[in-house]
Amino acid sequence: MENSLLNRGMALLSFVVLIGFLGILLGYVTRWDLAIMVAITVGLAGWDTWHVAMGHKEDKH
Repeated sequence: MENSLLNRGMALLSFVVLIGFLGILLGYVTRWDLAIMVAITVGLAGWDTWHVAMGHKEDKH
């Protein structure tokens, strides 16, 4: 049970750190093509984080 809660917390923390980094990057380099790539990256990372947080996917490594 603790391991599951720890996995959820770490997944959420890593997603927040990624959002922060990409937000700073996009704030300093304001280009529309970079904004598209950031949106795709955030979408894919958010989808993966949601699946880890909901327990649909376990890390088997």
